[in-house]
Amino acid sequence: MTVKSAVEPLEGNRVRVSVDIDPEEFEKKLDEAFRKLAREVRLPGFRPGKAPRRVLEARLGPAAARGEALSDAVPECYAQAIMDHGVDAIAPPEIDITSGAEEGPVSFDAVVEIRPLVAITGYDRLRAEVPNPDPTEAEIGEQLDRLRRQFGELSTVARPAIDGDQVTMDVYGSHNGEEVEGLTVDDYTYEVGQSAVVPEIDEQLQGAKAGDILEFNAQHPDDDEDGLLRFRILVKDVKETVLPDFDDEFAREASEFDTAEELRADISGSIARAKRAGALASLDRQVAEQLADLVDDDIPEALVDAEVQHRVRSLQMRLGSQGIEMQTYLEAIDQTAEEMLEALRVPARQDAKTDLALRAVAAAEDIEATDRDVDFELSALAAQVGQTSEELMSSVFSDDENRLKGVRLDAQMRKTRKWVLERVEITDTDGNPVERSSLEPDDESELPPNTTIESQNT
Repeated sequence: MTVKSAVEPLEGNRVRVSVDIDPEEFEKKLDEAFRKLAREVRLPGFRPGKAPRRVLEARLGPAAARGEALSDAVPECYAQAIMDHGVDAIAPPEIDITSGAEEGPVSFDAVVEIRPLVAITGYDRLRAEVPNPDPTEAEIGEQLDRLRRQFGELSTVARPAIDGDQVTMDVYGSHNGEEVEGLTVDDYTYEVGQSAVVPEIDEQLQGAKAGDILEFNAQHPDDDEDGLLRFRILVKDVKETVLPDFDDEFAREASEFDTAEELRADISGSIARAKRAGALASLDRQVAEQLADLVDDDIPEALVDAEVQHRVRSLQMRLGSQGIEMQTYLEAIDQTAEEMLEALRVPARQDAKTDLALRAVAAAEDIEATDRDVDFELSALAAQVGQTSEELMSSVFSDDENRLKGVRLDAQMRKTRKWVLERVEITDTDGNPVERSSLEPDDESELPPNTTIESQNT
């Protein structure tokens, strides 16, 4: 619709948007409202929907459809006005129709809260500590041993049991002098050190040999139960897992690789990718927290409310993809909906502050999203829904300028994160500098959400 509008700043992060609706445009809204009214009102001599406007006005009065026309025109004109002036509204407006509520040209004022503009310093001097992304020999060896154990063979030993051994035993468990079903079993095979029942069992089995009889008390795992559990265990045999040699034959049997060297390189690469992903996630989290800490301004509750609702929608989508109802989830975490919403406000407030900080950085450093940046963002969105960028543009963004502005803003924020991350001083947990290149992923699937590092072409 054609509107004439103006914006006046007010106190408290608010503006007044004054709008005059073009009389001809409003007449079209009145015509639409009367056509709708004609379908709902039966008049003698006219079929439903066929009564002309002049007849309806004569019978029902000229104001009969004005409310309907206003309810259509005012939100549309308000949206057009804030788009024309670039008003970053963060809450629903308070509408006051200043003229035309009953007749004549329509004007209205909309007072709305806007996103505050903050200024921050120190965003180019952030420091972060991340785990060293390089796999250690111990980590590679642990992974290899885990794989070898899958192909290991059990061998009876005469020595005392140690963690990792398989012990066969008869177990009798009682509580307050009565046998406990589930804790009494013969020929039970148990891996020492896994703490699968109560920790006291592992403590007693460590150092035990075949033929030993162990009697001891243990704390009941159920805190509501009074008294101790009583165990009597007969150790029947102790077996250790004999690991196969790590050689080419093992590599061919345990994997798709022909040599032990190739298998080891693959395991090393898997560990490196996992550690890079963890380091990137840690880096992104620390930078977001530090950016938020730079914002001293009070955060409008409307921003926090919006972030809470965003988190709820995301949670509902994740639960829905798993076939889980929200109420079922709330029961599982033992929370009411109100308690969950209140718990979400803390991280939501943090995210709102981080967002304001990123906008401040973008403004201070003149960081803008180019068309190429927007194309990258559209490609990422299209990939998420299984479409091409062209299909997404034609189906979602072709006639929605606001949505496309949102994509451009997302691209700008991604670019701003990249700018900040490129300037972060990164060290490992021992204080050694971490080369940024060592965090670069093999592909973008390794990146945590919203993280952008130097290797991305945005």
